[in-house]
Amino acid sequence: MSELSLTWPWALAGLLIVPLLVAGYRRVLRVQERRRRELAAQGLVMAAPRGRWRHLGPVLLVAALAVMVLSLTRPVASVAEPRREGTVVLAFDVSNSMAATDVKPSRLEAAKAAARAFIAKQPSSVRIGVVAFGGTGLVTQRPTEDRAAVLAAVARLRPAGDTSLADGILGGLSAIVGKPVKAPGDAERGTDQETPIGYHGGTAIVLLTDGEDTTDNGPAGAAELASAAGVRIEPIGLGTPAGTTIAVDGFSIATALDEAPLRAVAETTGGTYRRASDAASLAAVYDAIELQWTTRTVPHEVTSWVAALAALLLLGGATVSVLRQGRVI
Repeated sequence: MSELSLTWPWALAGLLIVPLLVAGYRRVLRVQERRRRELAAQGLVMAAPRGRWRHLGPVLLVAALAVMVLSLTRPVASVAEPRREGTVVLAFDVSNSMAATDVKPSRLEAAKAAARAFIAKQPSSVRIGVVAFGGTGLVTQRPTEDRAAVLAAVARLRPAGDTSLADGILGGLSAIVGKPVKAPGDAERGTDQETPIGYHGGTAIVLLTDGEDTTDNGPAGAAELASAAGVRIEPIGLGTPAGTTIAVDGFSIATALDEAPLRAVAETTGGTYRRASDAASLAAVYDAIELQWTTRTVPHEVTSWVAALAALLLLGGATVSVLRQGRVI
């Protein structure tokens, strides 16, 4: 379905000429009929045109004029166009362990490079947000279709602090919902109940992390909250099981990829865990995201189509008139 609106409705005043033309045409017909009767009285017989088809030419010409006036109003048709759309939040682990170099040039830089390739492949109908999480989750870019803003948010990421996978998931949910989301039993944040967030089909959180959780609470509760909201989590494991060491505040700390919690999160939310050593692994995530069909009303100015119809009517009226009486008017 489409709706028609007029940009310049005042131009419809030009239609006032149509009844004047109709009245003038009828007057001409009466004058012609009176002339025939006068000639008949003098013994000069003229064959009067019969049938309603004799009015076809003038009717088409008047209709062409009316449609031409309509085109002057610059009509706009609002058409509902279907499209596939969704929301993807890239949740980056920015803890100290993401500076490890067992994935070159580092875990975080590999995640950023993979994310840039992922962003470049998304259609414009997919909104992308960015979350940075360490000990807490922070929405650094709300979901948007502005790819430049998303890339800028990714470029600003730097490693520091601890790791909370639960806060990474809650940060992703906050970006999707548009308000802070808290998990049940989060007494530190002043609540013992989960945040009501509704259902958000066609959304996904891509969790880019090495899986090492330095908090006492694991990601299970946050993953269940995401699952209930219809949000799929696609964990991407960065690092190697053998691991390496990093220097933090003068200390040497061992760090390795922990896949177990990431596999559990994926299973809870219907996602797929992948180990990523390059951008190709992350690019495959898009195929697993179920986008939803929606309709968007898009305005289209149809002045040219209306003008073309007026031209066709004008041409048809002129042709009929010439064929029937040898002249246009």
